[in-house]
Amino acid sequence: MDRTVVLITGCSSGIGLHLALRLASDPSRRFKDPCLLPEPPVYATLRDLRAQGPLREAAQSRGCPPGSLEMLQLDVRDADSVAAARARVTEGRVDVLVCNAGRGLLGPLEVQEAGAVGSVLDVNVAGTVRTLQAFLPDMKRRRSGRVLVTGSMGGLMGAWNGAGPAGGVGPGDSARGYSGLRAPPKASSPLEGLPFNAVYCASKFAIEGLCESLAVLLPPFGVHVSLIECGPVRTAFQEKLEGGPGGALDGADAETRDLFSRYQRHLERIFHEAAQDPEEVTEVFLAALRAPRPALRYFSTERFLPLVRMRLTDPSGRSYVAAMHRAVFAEEPAEESAADLGGPALGAPPAAPQ
Repeated sequence: MDRTVVLITGCSSGIGLHLALRLASDPSRRFKDPCLLPEPPVYATLRDLRAQGPLREAAQSRGCPPGSLEMLQLDVRDADSVAAARARVTEGRVDVLVCNAGRGLLGPLEVQEAGAVGSVLDVNVAGTVRTLQAFLPDMKRRRSGRVLVTGSMGGLMGAWNGAGPAGGVGPGDSARGYSGLRAPPKASSPLEGLPFNAVYCASKFAIEGLCESLAVLLPPFGVHVSLIECGPVRTAFQEKLEGGPGGALDGADAETRDLFSRYQRHLERIFHEAAQDPEEVTEVFLAALRAPRPALRYFSTERFLPLVRMRLTDPSGRSYVAAMHRAVFAEEPAEESAADLGGPALGAPPAAPQ
């Protein structure tokens, strides 16, 4: 039998790095049928191979078996670079494609430079499209394949930045996948709806539409698409924002600068209270890899789902906008219940997947 071939984009740091290590170092190879051993390498791709040092050092320290990890240059902004990486996969195919490369942009929209805006959209949206265009045709021809795309709660609520490419396990949920957005969580948190992320969230909303469209089309070809929806994760994503944290704040008015300062305090609290470790997050990707019938969406955490539900129960958006504004810009953190956010009572058991 053929062996499963995995290729991951965006592996210089963060979730991509940790997922590549997790797959390459797992002696049981539990992410696939053990009868398919020995394994081919996990193909970990980076935009610039000069940045491979942390991944290579981590692979050595974790004792990844020789030949279990191969690093390839792949820049999602360049179709020729994507094609060249595909050609270097010695097995001649990719069974599992993880689209993880991403970039953030933070600050008032009106002062962000066109180049920074274009760069984020080029990596997050057009880059994902280029990668899919390179690998989907062969998957469809072979009538077999899985695509995992790193999403964000910011693509569901116009909200989260700082998650970066991520995924993870919700408390008590064992990385359960949800094909819809109706399953309520066990707990609530007024932690989303973050402003100053307009372009980043626009790119993640676009990814939601892209993946939903493909998820409807591809099952007859034996290809399944899953989004790994992420909250805050402790990675270097914030350090790699286009234009730095906050961008050109000097060009913003005084009131907007004040609101941004409140936002930064809110963001610090969120990371202190809710950020996940990348190792925890990679388990969601593995759950999607192992699932006999993959779901469209897997959530890294249940904390943020009440606000997703609120968007569905109040289509006008008034409740959501008001709740988010209070949560982010209140001088003192508000104590809001799950009912305030449209979710179930605290401690209520999770509903079955819909």
